[in-house]
Amino acid sequence: MATIVSLSRSLRRLPLLRYSSSSSSSTSISEHLLKSRIRPLRSPPFSHRLPPPLPAAVDHIRASFSSATIDNPLLKSFEFPPFDAIDASHVRPGMRALLKKLESDLVQLERTVEPSWPKLVEPLEKMKDRLAVVWGAVNHLKAVKDTCEFRSAIEEIQPEKVEFDLKLGQSKPIYNAFKAIRESSDWKGLSDAQKRIVESSIKEAVLSGVSLEGSKRQVFNKIQQELTKLSRKFEENVFDATKKFEKLITDKQEIEGLPATALGLAAQTASSKGHENATAENGPWMFTLDDPSVLSVIQHARNRALREEIYRAYVTRASSGELDNTQVIEQILKLRLENAKLLGYKNYAEVSMSTKMATVSKAEALLEKLRSASWNAAVQDMEDLRQFSKSQGAPEADELTHWDISFWSERLCESKYEINEEELRPYFSLPKVMNGLFSLVKMLFGMDVEPADGSAPVWNADVRLYRIKDSSGKPVSYFYFDPYSRPAEKRGGAWMDEVVARSSRILSDDKTSIRLPIAHIVCNQMPPLGDKPSLMTFHEVKTVFHEFGHALQHMLTTQDEGLVSGIRGIEWDAIELPSQFMENWCYNRDTLMSMAKHYETGDCLPEDIYQKLLAARTFRAGSLSLIHLKLATVDLELHSKYVPGGSESIFDVDRRISEKTEVIPPHPEDRFLCSFIHIFSGAYAAGYYSYKWAEVLSADAFSAFEEAGLHDEKAVRETGKRFHETILALGGGKDPLTVFVEFRGREPSPEPLLRHNGLLHSVA
Repeated sequence: MATIVSLSRSLRRLPLLRYSSSSSSSTSISEHLLKSRIRPLRSPPFSHRLPPPLPAAVDHIRASFSSATIDNPLLKSFEFPPFDAIDASHVRPGMRALLKKLESDLVQLERTVEPSWPKLVEPLEKMKDRLAVVWGAVNHLKAVKDTCEFRSAIEEIQPEKVEFDLKLGQSKPIYNAFKAIRESSDWKGLSDAQKRIVESSIKEAVLSGVSLEGSKRQVFNKIQQELTKLSRKFEENVFDATKKFEKLITDKQEIEGLPATALGLAAQTASSKGHENATAENGPWMFTLDDPSVLSVIQHARNRALREEIYRAYVTRASSGELDNTQVIEQILKLRLENAKLLGYKNYAEVSMSTKMATVSKAEALLEKLRSASWNAAVQDMEDLRQFSKSQGAPEADELTHWDISFWSERLCESKYEINEEELRPYFSLPKVMNGLFSLVKMLFGMDVEPADGSAPVWNADVRLYRIKDSSGKPVSYFYFDPYSRPAEKRGGAWMDEVVARSSRILSDDKTSIRLPIAHIVCNQMPPLGDKPSLMTFHEVKTVFHEFGHALQHMLTTQDEGLVSGIRGIEWDAIELPSQFMENWCYNRDTLMSMAKHYETGDCLPEDIYQKLLAARTFRAGSLSLIHLKLATVDLELHSKYVPGGSESIFDVDRRISEKTEVIPPHPEDRFLCSFIHIFSGAYAAGYYSYKWAEVLSADAFSAFEEAGLHDEKAVRETGKRFHETILALGGGKDPLTVFVEFRGREPSPEPLLRHNGLLHSVA
């Protein structure tokens, strides 16, 4: 979390979330990855991407640029970003030309600003839009096509960009104009959305340091610059440490137990690294710390030594040598605390919570309630694992450790439910999964999704473009989909982000129509192997549904105020509601059977296997729950009570909290904090609890469909219409609790979540 500026949170993107970035080392890596892959994206607070300017707006900008920058693709007129034409050489001149123009625009706005919508909010939105198109395109390409040149260019230009962010966020004329609107006689006549924009703008200006004077402001701004730099450094260290590890195996006995898909991927990786004759059958095989590779080993390798090696490498990423993030974390926590105190808060957690639904105490209370409901179940999970491994003659049965848990969990699941995750892959080919997802969207919301490939430039040949149309056939949005892992250049994880947000009038081409929203969805699943399509695990299917849920809230919004349309302006602890909601449909029979078709024969998933999937839904639910609860608790502790440089280290905090949130202690070498991108480079600092907070909301929202009757298509459609008109449509124009009550008819209850997880009995 780097720079905080006025309105930044109202324009905030979902933070980039990686399956691997926050793995809890004391539970099975696979358990955490399978749960954590259901998340959204990353971003430092003011890198929130606003949509690209429309041609008229860009032409206005270009008129002031020198001939030296006029051919820069970042500054040209376009409807969709020219992702195929932008390279690192365009970053410095493009950003500097734009920042120079925006500096002039800011001076002009401050000189002429009035406390009215046309004289304040509209020009402010235009300025942010112009900046975000350039910075957004650059940072997106860095995430999916990372190069040293991009890094160098961003590192050089970022301080200049942050300096402008601070000037904008600390503008007293703009701040005073917003306050004047709130105090004027016109206040009562504003819409709910407009009032939300004014209120959040005033709050964000304060959090940006607008009230600081003299040396305090100088210190604040210096800290913001340093936090931006540290956040970027943290993320790059994790990426480089992940990419650095390679394990080449030539002896087939060492990879016994690995499924054919994993061997195919390992051979394909080896081939890309110079072993041209590598085959899935005969090797050699190369394993990396990329998610599909790690999971295949941890879950299926009978070679315990190999599991241990991969596990240790994974949980110690970015914790030693030149890529060590330990001191980076210390400095981030120290500077966040200093800035919080400059703003008059006791700690950074209070700063974070000031723009969320919860308070620190409410978040802690929820985490403790869920922890107590999960603990006994998790203890029993571990005992079941010990007994099962002992029954299978495992020599390690009495001393199961971290690199054993995933392996034996898979074997127990196979034995108990007769479900083999790898054997299910042929039933979940990516094309059929996407068709099933689109059919669900049609049924729930009356929207058609169709290919639009060729309508816009893409950054990789595997990227698809889709168009969404309403029931009348009118386009309402577009989205890019980048599904496959590319370890050499692409960040890990799965995320959704906005490319263009809906805006009425202000940013539309003709000033009268609606500018349609555009999103991108990025995943890191196994690519096609040979003539086989991408065959997905069931958990990868849920990941796609999760990220698409975020995209739906961005794409199906009907909010006309651009600053709070779609995912903008929604309190962070409610942002996961639509994404987690969509996951529930993966267990719905009609939805699952519409996409679970064998990629070769076309046969549907057998009914008995579907029933076993349902039964296995609560398998190790206590253990899975504790994983997120541990991470959320550590996050809050580090940002509310931890004293940087004090007697207790960050790893001491982790181990102390693990005593109440992990059934077996963390491994002594555990350094998962050094790769916890969500809170040290993403937008989840003092906010990781949001996953559980929003999971309560999403489970209760889905229970509305259960109450209506999942087999009653008419009732489901009617409930889907109501969900669309509230949760998906209203954006940040109303507070999320009000929106939830409009949909559900009452305030949320945690009981549906506990029921879905099979933990309701534990509450008593």
